[in-house]
Amino acid sequence: MATSGYVWRDPDEVRPHCEPARGPTLEALAPIAAAHGAWVIVGFPEISGRHLYNSALVIDDKGALAGCYRKVLLYEADTTWARQGERRQRYQTPSGVVSPGICMDINDYAFGIYLRTTRPDVVAFCTNWVDEGDDVVPYWRERLAGWRGWFVAANTWGRDRHVPFRGRSTILDPSGAVVASAPAEGDAVIVAGGE
Repeated sequence: MATSGYVWRDPDEVRPHCEPARGPTLEALAPIAAAHGAWVIVGFPEISGRHLYNSALVIDDKGALAGCYRKVLLYEADTTWARQGERRQRYQTPSGVVSPGICMDINDYAFGIYLRTTRPDVVAFCTNWVDEGDDVVPYWRERLAGWRGWFVAANTWGRDRHVPFRGRSTILDPSGAVVASAPAEGDAVIVAGGE
């Protein structure tokens, strides 16, 4: 939900911020993805027909829409407005297979089974992780047990209405080691690897 914020009371409140997959966010980010030869995955509130979803837009390295992943396991804040997604997705990239995940998905036992059986190389994890005062990385590692790949978590920080968010966007390598981490507060760009 990088384009809109996360906490919404009902569908009528979020609807003005929703867009189709082929909407303004794709138009804004596609040239950037193409210019850098990079895949871009960004969370946004999607509208498709009359349904609303907490989704992740997937843009390929040529700037084309590769897909749109809809969050499968909804958190209580989603249930006030969003419809549940129905399937996991995989995208073949020059750097390997990437699977998107959104926040509460990591708590879904089916997500863990999906990762262990399909073995994507990277999980691109869009999240609005609520700050409950604990370091979330050990929990993420626990939920990812049995899967070996790169975990790239982009988290929001600060408050959205009354809800505090964790910050600490993190990249874990296939061994589960933190190779890059953002602070709890403030915007940051984190990078792992070279080339």
